[in-house]
Amino acid sequence: MKINIKQFVLLIPIFLLTSCFDILDKVNLKADGSGEYSLILNASKSKTRLASISKMETINGKKVPKKSEIEDKINEAARIFRTTPGISNVKTSLDFENYIIKFSCNFRKIEDINAGLAQLKAKNILGKMVPTQIYSHNSAKKTFSKNKVSTFKKEYEQLSKADKEVFTDAKYISILQFENNIQSQSNPTYQMSPNKKALKQEGKILDFIFQKKQIQNTILLQ
Repeated sequence: MKINIKQFVLLIPIFLLTSCFDILDKVNLKADGSGEYSLILNASKSKTRLASISKMETINGKKVPKKSEIEDKINEAARIFRTTPGISNVKTSLDFENYIIKFSCNFRKIEDINAGLAQLKAKNILGKMVPTQIYSHNSAKKTFSKNKVSTFKKEYEQLSKADKEVFTDAKYISILQFENNIQSQSNPTYQMSPNKKALKQEGKILDFIFQKKQIQNTILLQ
């Protein structure tokens, strides 16, 4: 089976024709379990290259999508999230000058985000290799978790050389913010803020693919 970049990330291939992009995943959790989720794909460091690519029909054997096609895909993702129970206030922003895509929404409980991501995968908006059951929250035990995901090492190794290069300098950043103070966490690669209300993890996407860094973390809140 041929493994494509699209199986890893959102189907926005123009942003994935460069190795210099960041994915920022952010959760802001309130004490009652509700909160805000946001996802930002930032390729501004490669905007000159992407501006040139956007004028082409194909590159490395791949069709270069039109801006209208990207907009349609983002709008479809927003529409699907709006139909997910517990999700509200869905917003999207596309900056084609700096090549930044932003998506945000409010959730009633964090598991609603899992459900929304699963819907995107079912509708082929998300790639097949993208995990969806990422978050969990237990209000009784006062724990918030990012769950363990499978390694993509085998799938990565099956990519072409050109597709592998896309991940060379790509970064993943996770920010977790809480209304309550953090008492402890299970993954020390997350840096805690001085006020003990936020955690940040950052690394190359390749480090997560090869599991040199793990995203899973169980956070005990006060």
